[in-house]
Amino acid sequence: MATDAIDRRSAAPMYDQLRRLIVDRIHSGELQPGDALPGEHRLCEQYGISRTVVRQALAQLEHEGLVERVKGKGTFVARPRTSESLVHTLEGLYDEVERRGGHVHSEVLRHERTVADAEVAAALEVPIGAPVVVLERLRYVDGEPWSLSTTWMPEEVGVLTLGADLRESSLYRLLGEHGIHATHGVRSAEATVATHEQAQHLGVSAGSALLRLRSVSRDDRDRVIEFFLAHHRGDRSRFEFQLNREQSQTALTRI
Repeated sequence: MATDAIDRRSAAPMYDQLRRLIVDRIHSGELQPGDALPGEHRLCEQYGISRTVVRQALAQLEHEGLVERVKGKGTFVARPRTSESLVHTLEGLYDEVERRGGHVHSEVLRHERTVADAEVAAALEVPIGAPVVVLERLRYVDGEPWSLSTTWMPEEVGVLTLGADLRESSLYRLLGEHGIHATHGVRSAEATVATHEQAQHLGVSAGSALLRLRSVSRDDRDRVIEFFLAHHRGDRSRFEFQLNREQSQTALTRI
């Protein structure tokens, strides 16, 4: 990085000039994902600017998802976020990632019979205390922890999955082999932060940004076949929506 790259006569703020210089080096490939940026003190010396200017530039880059700041270690070029269409389709993560050429591996944390609490019972439309099957998985995309998901199924659906190896396969495909297909449902996404337990599983710090996906799926008989909650790492994924004026049905819900 050249020391004379900041134009003090320019109308552009110095922090934005520094931001653009770093962006150019990321886009050119000079800085690769995972590379460390010079420290704040070093950037101040190189460009003859204040620490406030440097921090403004780095904060903007972090907001744009181009860098990651790790406490006690420094600032690093972020890995590109993977676009997902899970909100507006009935695809599962396995099928979504496979479609774009990636690989999903699941660590099954829990897969057993249990009883429905109030939230699960309401979602599955069964009585509180009714028998259900729960499946909790830590999902890896291309070898990296990606999401932590818990799926509840009515007993008559869930028993079909017990004993199945779901580490390298799709739950939806397994259900499809038994003639059970999700045809419609409701999904929502909201921002949240990682609890200590979630952070340990996902390899992030407690309090890190997560995307929380909530879904209820039904079959062609309008029977609820699953309810799931999934927490996706906010630094590794974003959700994209394909919009169509005639077909889109969305709602902004107050929480």
